[in-house]
Amino acid sequence: MSEATLDGRGRLTLPKEVRERYGERYHIVQLHDGIKLIPIEDDPLDALRSEFADVEKSAEELRQDARDAVLDEAGR
Repeated sequence: MSEATLDGRGRLTLPKEVRERYGERYHIVQLHDGIKLIPIEDDPLDALRSEFADVEKSAEELRQDARDAVLDEAGR
């Protein structure tokens, strides 16, 4: 785990090894007990394409599967 502090202007500087691994742009998510930094890919669409490259179902099939799962969990 790394440590970072805010400067006098409220800026947070991440350690070099963190920036090299995750990049320089982040979404800041506020949680009830802290914050979370989520790296933003240089090209988010490319990141999504590579993440789901092995998915063989269409978007509609995935939606239908999700609907069916929710209905099954709710007891139809």
